[in-house]
Amino acid sequence: MDLPQIKTYLKSSDSQERMKAITQLRSYDADVAVPLLIDNKNDREFLVRSFVAMGLGRKQNADSFATLLEMMKFDRDPNVRAEAANSLSFFGAVAAPHLASMFERDAHWLVRRSILAALAELRCLEELFEVCLIGIQQEDQSVKESSINCLGIFAGTSKQDLAIEKLIALMNDDWWRTRFQVTKSLGKFESEKAKKALETMKKDPDHRVVGAVLESLL
Repeated sequence: MDLPQIKTYLKSSDSQERMKAITQLRSYDADVAVPLLIDNKNDREFLVRSFVAMGLGRKQNADSFATLLEMMKFDRDPNVRAEAANSLSFFGAVAAPHLASMFERDAHWLVRRSILAALAELRCLEELFEVCLIGIQQEDQSVKESSINCLGIFAGTSKQDLAIEKLIALMNDDWWRTRFQVTKSLGKFESEKAKKALETMKKDPDHRVVGAVLESLL
């Protein structure tokens, strides 16, 4: 699709045509694509704005970074905020402090899970540990479990002992799925303290947790 047609489609009343135009911008350099993407950051359809965020993550310059920050902080739809967070991670470690700050600020589970996944992929361990400590205290079970899972990443790192302590503190959580994920994460550590905790969890009242313990101890 040539540029004049893309510009025409971007002004279409049909959201499918607008999304098609945004997708076609992947063939153009950032200096062409980014201004057009930014012009559509406030599209009335959240799917179109999500496509804009995806496009900006692949056309990296100072303007796309700033726009993604704005979308992550202020878009009214959590799907768009989550996509903007994911796209920011394509910029590398420079995005990590912004992602960690947004995790504290935005309580929506989708945004938080996107940020956890992004920081884990970037291996930005300081920021990841910071958000995990927040995430394991959350009422939303999906965020809590994702945070527990990420604590397993710290096996063999300088944060290993702290991570194990946080996991052990959740061994007696009321919800079996939390305890199940704790066993999976503890199984990633070679520490005797982690192994001892797993031995204790063999007595868990839920057979699914016990099964996970036995698997982790293999």
